[in-house]
Amino acid sequence: MPIYAVLDVSDKATHVCVVDVEGAVLRREVMASDPAILAKWLGRYCPDLVRVVMETGPLSTFLYHGMVARDVPIECICARHAKGVLSARVNKSDVHDAEGLAQMARTGWFKRIHMKASATHFDRAAIRIRAQLITARTAMINQLRGLLKLFGLQLGSARAPGKRAGRLSVLYSQRPDLEALFAPLLASIEAVEKQLRNLNSNLEKRAASDPVCARLMTVPGVGPITALTYTMSIEDPRRFARGDDVGAYAGLVPRRSQSGERDTQGHISKAGDPMLRHSLYEAANILLTRLKRPCALQTWGRKMAEAKGPKRAKIAVARKLATLLHSIWLNETEFRWA
Repeated sequence: MPIYAVLDVSDKATHVCVVDVEGAVLRREVMASDPAILAKWLGRYCPDLVRVVMETGPLSTFLYHGMVARDVPIECICARHAKGVLSARVNKSDVHDAEGLAQMARTGWFKRIHMKASATHFDRAAIRIRAQLITARTAMINQLRGLLKLFGLQLGSARAPGKRAGRLSVLYSQRPDLEALFAPLLASIEAVEKQLRNLNSNLEKRAASDPVCARLMTVPGVGPITALTYTMSIEDPRRFARGDDVGAYAGLVPRRSQSGERDTQGHISKAGDPMLRHSLYEAANILLTRLKRPCALQTWGRKMAEAKGPKRAKIAVARKLATLLHSIWLNETEFRWA
């Protein structure tokens, strides 16, 4: 008799629920969130296993690849979709969630998630670390600016390390007692900037050595970070039937609420991969504001900015870039200037 299992995963323990083809619960268990333990238990108690389902989460990648390596027929489903189904229950608990997910696994009414390879997650981790370092540097520099204002001093627009050091030397000549006070904060800023330079250099070399990234970087506004983020987020361009679907995957399409005579389009959905969305928006911003050599996409975006505002224009250009990069990747071509 075909049976279906679900894993309701948490950091320490995983609730397992097994149901038959009629939806009757056959077995429940709580085990450690370890793929070896889970695969061993499923192989022992679920000989006719058809499908194992779990939601997306922090441990989903680790468990998915561990279970696949042990020949477990596992699939990962969209947590947002699952939340909508599980919200029908009055009381929320791990046991109820596991049983509800098991019924979803039995009926097949769920959205499968493409699980990225382990090597892809290694590169994505480098991009995330870079973003975190930039956030830390920005916070510390803003803290420095705010503390200087307490003493009537202004750092000004000195962003480069050399200009900042020169500006601080001028300010310290007015208040020599502040140099020792701000030394720990400045040392931390310099350490973060050093790590950022090293990481940026490694990422640029990684993008230059990848033929796909090299082709994507021929598009105006697209640099090494955007090219790497795009290839790591998409991974396989053939899993999208159309290039326009990439914009929806990045959350760059408007939300729609339609019922009867009401049909409203709101702000962008912001669903999907936020790293991809942010990198495409940044590339669109560079294309519209910094690019000196004109191109058709820039001209189209600037006309939209005049009609609907710069923010909407950047989103629209980012959506166009998502489609354009998908076409270049799929067709193995390069950008041609008009």
